[in-house]
Amino acid sequence: MNVSDAIKQRRSVRAYLDKPVAPQLIEKIFQQAQDSPSNCNTQPWHVVVVSGEARDRLEKAMVADILSGKPPTPYFTPGDQGLKDEYRKRQIDCAVALYGAMNIKKEDKQKRQELMVQNWQFFGAPHAAFFSMPKTMSEINAVDMGIYLQSIMLLLTENGLSSCPQGALAMYPDAVHEMTNVPEGHAIMFGLSFGYAKDDAVINSFDVGREELSTSVTFYS
Repeated sequence: MNVSDAIKQRRSVRAYLDKPVAPQLIEKIFQQAQDSPSNCNTQPWHVVVVSGEARDRLEKAMVADILSGKPPTPYFTPGDQGLKDEYRKRQIDCAVALYGAMNIKKEDKQKRQELMVQNWQFFGAPHAAFFSMPKTMSEINAVDMGIYLQSIMLLLTENGLSSCPQGALAMYPDAVHEMTNVPEGHAIMFGLSFGYAKDDAVINSFDVGREELSTSVTFYS
């Protein structure tokens, strides 16, 4: 698979088979991602990957926090705050496509809530990764984090795996800090659920598409 194919095939998957990925393959993918570029080679990322019983314990703790009414406590400002104009429209269109595929009406608050909670159940994926960087770092280092995340997602795609990047996994970080070795002074920026896709799942059937190139890029000569 070449890079172009991996970019085209990668999509956010929200239903997975009950089939763990071999630990050796996971380690290989993260090892390859270490070659990702970063500003002045700072490599600001730290990742904890949870599988098996550790994954299940963390899911239980995070869902308990949510259902108890505990407010979210992200350190880094969520990226969907203050969206306006076409950016807000794209966000709404994405949500409409998702809820539409699941036949969930706007007024059905219970089903919408149940679907939202699936974020912290990792959409049934057997593995989840939490990406953190030092709290002292800024926007330029967040760019490095995004580059690193993209490397991992494309490597997962290359190896026949699927994933879903989730800002939601940074919203309730307490249990992650308590149960894993997130370094002192780091804060979680986002998470990633991954595994083998359940291709026939309805939730994986919708497509949000992309804008025309002319809306994003202008060429001069």
